[in-house]
Amino acid sequence: MGAYIAYLGAAIGVGIIILGAGIGIGLIGRGAVESIARQPEALDGIRTTMILAAALIEGLAFLGIITCLLIVLLK
Repeated sequence: MGAYIAYLGAAIGVGIIILGAGIGIGLIGRGAVESIARQPEALDGIRTTMILAAALIEGLAFLGIITCLLIVLLK
C-alpha cells in the first residue's frame, strides 16, 4: 500500500509542476507581449528577459519532474 501512495503522490506532484510551469510561462509571454505593445523599441531587451525567465521556469519544472521520478523509482 505504501508504494501506491508514493506513485499517487508523484503523479499529483508532476501534474502540479507542469500546471505551474505552464501558467508561469503563459504569464511571462502575456507580460512580454503587453510590454512590447507599449514600447516597441525595447523589443530586444524584453525578448531576452522573457526567454531567460522561461528557461529558468522550465529548469525548475524539470528538476521537480526528476524528483518525482526518483521517488517512484526508488520506492
